[in-house]
Formats: sequence, structure tokens, C-alpha cells
Amino acid sequence: MSEIPAGAETPDETAAEAAGRLNSPPGSLYDYIRVASFSLAADGRIDQWSDRAAALLGIPAEDALGRSPVEAFLPAELRDGADRWFTEILEAGELPSGADAGGRVGIVPYRSAQGTPAEGLAELYVMPTRTEHGGRGALCVVVDVRALRHIETDLAASQAVFGQSPVGFLLFGTDLQIMRANERFATIFGGTADSHRGRSAEDYLPRAEADRLNVALRQVLQTGSPVTEMQLAGAIPGQRDGHRWSLNLYRLHNRTGHTIGVAALGMDVTRRRNAEREAASARRNLALLNEAGARIGNSLDLETTARELLDVAVPRFCDLASVDLYQGLLAGDETPQGLADGSAELRRVAFSSAVSDAPVAIGGQDTSEPTAVGQVHRFPFTSPCADALRTARPQLIPGGDGDSPRELGVVVQSTLAVPMVAHDTVVGLVQFSRTKGSEPFGERDIALAVELAARAAVCIDNARLYRREHERALILQRSLLPPGDPEAAGLDIACRYLPGNTATEVGGDWFDVIQLPGHRTALVVGDVMGRGLRAAAAMGELRTAVRTLALLDLEPAEVLGALDEIAQGLGAPAGTHGGARSASRGRQSADESSDLSEIYLATCVYAVYDPVTRRCTIANAGHLPPVVVEPGEPALMLEVPSGMPLGVGGEPFEEIDVELPDNALLALYTDGLVESRDQPLDEGMDAFRAALADPGRRLEDVCDHVLSALDTHHGEDDIALLMARVQGLPAESVGDWKLPAEPQSVSRARELARGQLVTWGLGELVDTTELLVSELVTNALRYGEGEIRIRLLLDSTLVCEVWDGGLVQPRRRRARDTDEGGRGLQLVGLLSLGWGSRRTPHGKTVWFELRLPNGGSPPADPVEALLSLY
Repeated sequence: MSEIPAGAETPDETAAEAAGRLNSPPGSLYDYIRVASFSLAADGRIDQWSDRAAALLGIPAEDALGRSPVEAFLPAELRDGADRWFTEILEAGELPSGADAGGRVGIVPYRSAQGTPAEGLAELYVMPTRTEHGGRGALCVVVDVRALRHIETDLAASQAVFGQSPVGFLLFGTDLQIMRANERFATIFGGTADSHRGRSAEDYLPRAEADRLNVALRQVLQTGSPVTEMQLAGAIPGQRDGHRWSLNLYRLHNRTGHTIGVAALGMDVTRRRNAEREAASARRNLALLNEAGARIGNSLDLETTARELLDVAVPRFCDLASVDLYQGLLAGDETPQGLADGSAELRRVAFSSAVSDAPVAIGGQDTSEPTAVGQVHRFPFTSPCADALRTARPQLIPGGDGDSPRELGVVVQSTLAVPMVAHDTVVGLVQFSRTKGSEPFGERDIALAVELAARAAVCIDNARLYRREHERALILQRSLLPPGDPEAAGLDIACRYLPGNTATEVGGDWFDVIQLPGHRTALVVGDVMGRGLRAAAAMGELRTAVRTLALLDLEPAEVLGALDEIAQGLGAPAGTHGGARSASRGRQSADESSDLSEIYLATCVYAVYDPVTRRCTIANAGHLPPVVVEPGEPALMLEVPSGMPLGVGGEPFEEIDVELPDNALLALYTDGLVESRDQPLDEGMDAFRAALADPGRRLEDVCDHVLSALDTHHGEDDIALLMARVQGLPAESVGDWKLPAEPQSVSRARELARGQLVTWGLGELVDTTELLVSELVTNALRYGEGEIRIRLLLDSTLVCEVWDGGLVQPRRRRARDTDEGGRGLQLVGLLSLGWGSRRTPHGKTVWFELRLPNGGSPPADPVEALLSLY
């Protein structure tokens, strides 16, 4: 409703109250009807021109004062009649009094002083006046006729819209009280439309809802921003069922922008709300089942699968949820004690809450203390949860104020205890809970909860079976890897092994460090193609074969060739020789052939380092090339001929010799280090070489830097990294002599060995070394050919090597009591840590190894050892 003009009284207020509003802000009715005034002097010319007249007629005061109103704003065709009309008024005799006092009214078009065509239609009210000197004049009031007609039309339309609206229509004043209500509102809440004037929201709504409405009304009044689709709940007098209304609020103001109040349009949406809730519930259930099928079971990790179930259920289905699984089943027992009656121990594997970050004691627990994730517990035998586990049927558990800690501010309304059944076996229990204020569980909710639990149960049982196999494969894999950091003569070694995450299967990556005679070291890194328990088993077989072949002291290319034959035999059916593998595969089904080729194909790089010559011999079977970093040089990939993977067969392997200076770095690795789904192989290799740009730091630090610089946390594949820094044996730790093939060389060999040991300060080993050197040189003279070479190597142990040109390998045999010879190699075996022989390009080498004295137990007595042979 428009404000009463300043200075005017409303029907319900006194003159004193009206006088108190004389300073009210603009925005009265006169601003809407466009009214102005001016006055005429006795000569009929304008002597006063108001600002409103200038604004309404578009004529400034300087263009109107001193002129006849006829000339000022009337069109030319009306001027004759208008002149006479104004003259009659001004020349009239005595002014009438009483009821006849007044002036004349005429309706005329008007134009602006600029000479434009007629712009408006005005109602002109001319009232004769007397000046202070008794002269005649006139006061003229001009009203825009079109504005009056617009106001009349607007009032009629507003009355029709307000009175005939099919929805409730209220006008709230700035004091938040009802200024006006329509008939529709009165029909709903009773009484007449006028009887609701002066009431507030508290008269119709509960306190909380009324407060919400008042806050919204104030917000609209302050900001002017409308509020749409505001939902309010309440009751209609005389009806038991609750109702829900949708309100739209917007601010009302007059022409000058002064706020009048807030208009509110309300509609009863109870039926629509109920229908929407039913449809939303059905859609929610379908969406939950669809999401459960898409999200639950993507991982074979047991805890992850349980969390996926709760991620789907909370908060869309319930406010709190937990998953408990039988502890015995998690430990691998098929039938844990108490499984049938529901009293067995359970472990909480997942918990989720939309109302509290801390665990909450929900339903079925014997205490109010919450069960934490990872905690093992039992349900009381008479509890609803135990009954659900025992009967494999869901149980609805009513809540109460005492079911949860009050300090958490959480009060559980009800809980659904749903057993998780997979393959006719109960594997655990999932509990769905809703707090006070949420809708209680219904029949449809129970059916949905059972379906969610059943889907999760199958996935969890599959994850449990996978975990059991994964753990077994992991144990097998770890048992086949070298423990700790291996040690080798002339090499500083560091290694890292990172398994894939628990969501991936165990791989077939392996590495090994093998001590060879002569303080040489074999470095091996391999990768069996395929994953799982069979890949780990194949890796173990190949690793064992590598160690066996390495101890035969074969060249790297020969080791890989023999290993290839072994790999072919692993892939062949039982009773089939590895060489006939291709033919046998032709008789196998395509699926079986593909499976065998995936598991028993492998890549491998095999390197042998000699710390005396500082040369490394390397052969490659389809593996990534080694990387070498020499002091002051960038990291380079060694161009080792890449043969076919092990198990393919048909192609010989090649090897290269590389001389490595002291402090050079050699790195062997598997593809999991440099390749992933988000990192191509070339980029990974570049990043690997860049990470090795500063090899001067500690080798352990270099390993850590490489793993941190590369993306090693993707978990897609196992990662093996073996790094060795070359130290080499110093020249003073090597004694090397050549002797002619004559009997005198035996005594000469003893003298050279004695002198070298004295130089090294190993006097305790002189007698034993002389005896064993004498035996090996004698055998070289008797069974060998050509020149004899003796070499002593001092590192962590003492190694003696004797070369000759013969190809006949020494063979240990058991001598009879009556034999005069045949006990030399037995003596070597008794007095040394180990002995052996290996082929060389020009003959053979026989060696033995002695433990260095450490101040503890003395070395073996040669005399006692010799006597023990008889």
C-alpha cells in the first residue's frame, strides 16, 4: 500500500500522529499522479513557476515567467479559446464564496517550449486569487491526465490480482506484521481477509519455522534480493496431518524506492512433496544399487572393499555405518570357532559417519564405548547383532538416548544389522544407523540394505581369497630375494625392492648378488612376465637356476643360454623336453599356450665383475640395458646386445666386456622403475639418467634419490634396483706370478706365497697356504699343460688361483688306505673354506679360499688335517 502523503491523516490516526510524519521521506501519491502548480498575475502573465511545473511540462522557469500560459505551453490551434477562458477568470467580479468558491477546470494538450508537437494531456485547474494589494490573479494546478488513468488501471489490476489469486497472498509490513491478506489465505486459515491484519508468522507456524520465515523477511527487506521456493512446514487449524508450503518473497517499494514491505505468495505443496519423496526414494534406491555395482569390488583389497560399501551408503542411505568381519576368516581359517552361533570374534574393518568424526557406539554393543577400526570384539549372544549373524537375517534395532555418548551430540534413532552372506556363508555384519531427525527405516530400506550387504559380501569374500593367495605369493617372493644389502669384493652395493600395492598381484621381479671364485661377483636382475603365485614360483625356479649356473663359473652368455633352456623346460608340459616345447605347444589349446608363455617368459641381465682387472662382462636376454656413470661423465646406457627373452629359444646370446674405473657406478633395474601408465619408457629412462647425474654421494643416498625423483608410487608393477660402485682391488692386494712347467716350480711357488703372506702380515696362514699351493702346482705339473700361473688375492678372504693350459678338470675321489696318492684335493677341502675349478679360454683354473685370522680361533692345523685322511 502506498504511503499517506506527508501532512495528511489516515483514517486510523490522530492529527498529532499525522503531524509527527511531516518530515517523512518522499514517495507520496502526488509523485505518482504528476501534479504541478504556477500562478498568474493581474495581467494574465505567469509570475511564479514551480520546479514541478518545469519537470512536468518540460519548460524551464526562464522560458515561462512573464509570458502568457497560452503562449508558454498550449498549441497554436487552442490559443484563441484559451485566451478568452483565462480572461473570463481574471476579469470576473467578486470571487464566489462558500460551496461555489473554486475555479474552472479544463483538459488541454500541452507542448514543451522547444516547439515540439504535443507531448501530453493535462488537466488544468485555475483558481482566481487576490493579491495583497487587492489585485486579481490566479493559481493554476496542472495534473497529467494519462498518469491518473494509469493509476486507476493499476489499482484495478492490483485489486484483481490480489483478490482473485488462487494462491495465498500476504503483504508484510516493515514491522513483519501482515498488512493485508487475500481471500484464498483466509479460506485456508479461517476468518475474513481483514481479520488477519496485524498478525505475524508466529500465529500460523511453529516457533522454529516462524523464526526461519522472519529471518527471510528481514533479509528481503535489507537486501532486496527475492527468496524463491522457501519450504515451510506447519499445520492447518482443525487438521491433524502436517502441511508443507512453498513461499516466494519479494520486496515492495514506491516510486522513489522507499520500502513499503514484503509480498509473500504461498502454495500448499504437501501432496507434491509426498509424491516427490516417493519418487526420490525409488530413484535413490536404484541409484544406490547402480553405484554399488560400479564402485564396490573394484579393488581386491579387503579393507578397501569394505570402505567402498560405506562410501556408497553414507550419507545417502544412512548417517552411520560399520563393517565387522570374522577374525578367523581374516586369518585364513575356513571354519573359525563360534562361526555358526554368531559368537566368534569379529574385527571392525571400516567405519563411516556423516555426523561425527569419532567412532560412535551404534547398535548391538554390550557397552556404550565405541569400537574402533581394527579392534577385535564380540557381540553378546543374546544381542540382535548376534541373532542376525546366527540366523542370516537382518534385524532392526531401535535406538535410544543411551546408545551413544552424549558429548558427541549424536543420538541414534535406529540401526539395521544386516549379515553379509557370500556363497551361503556368513562372513560378517554391516550396521546401518540413522540419527534423530532422519527418517526411520522402512521395508523398502531393509530390502535395499540386504542387497547392498549381499553385493559387498561377495566382493569381500573374493578379496579375502585373493589376500590369502597374495600373502602366500608374497612370502614366497620375499624368501627368494637376498636378505639385506649383499657384500662383494671390490664393490659397494645397494639395492631396493618395492612391491606393487596390495591391489596388484605379486610380480616376478628379482635381483641377486652371487660371489664367484677369485673375488669376482655376478650381478643379476630379472623379470618374469606375468603376475601372481605362478609368476613368483617361476621366478624362484629361475633364480635358483641362475645361482647354480653361476657357481659353475660359466661365462655370462653361457649362463643365459643354459637358463633359456631351463625356462623352455618350465613352460613345457610334464614329460616334454624343453627343446620340443614348440612342437608340444602346437598340440595345446590356444588359451593354455598363451597362459604358459605369459608366465614362463622372462627377461634377465647377467653381469660378472672382476675387481682385479676391473672389467665387467655383461649379457642381456631382452632386458633393459644397464646404466653406467663414470666419474665426471653423464649417465650412459650400455649398448649390450639385447637377445630374446628367456624361454623363447633359438637365438644365441652375446656378451660385451667393459672396463670400469674406480668409483664408476653400475645400475641394473626392472621396467617398473622407469615405465608406468602415466610415464612412457623413454621419459622414464631420461628421468633415471638425470637422477644419476650426481653419483658422488653415498650409494644408499643415490638409491633413495632415484626412487624419490621417479614415479615409484604408482603400484602398477614391482620395482627392483641394484646399484654397485666399483672400488677394485688395489695392486698391493694382488700377487701374480708365472712359472715354467718344471719340478722346481713347486718350491718356487711355495717361496713366492710365503713371501707375499709375510708382506701382508698373514704369518698364521703361511703353513696352510704353502701346503695347498704345493698341492695345486703339483697337480698342474702332473695333469696340466703349458705355463703355470699363480695369483694370490687379499680382500675379505685369501684366495689362491693356479692356471694351466690343460682342459682336464680335477675330480675329488676317495683314496683307499693302501693308496699312496689321491688325497691332495681332500686335503684342500679340509683346510680351506672352499675350492673349485673353472674353465678358461686357454685351459682351466683351480682355486681355494682361506679365512683371514681374526684373533679368535686359530686356522686349521695342516698336520692334523693330513693325519685325519688316514
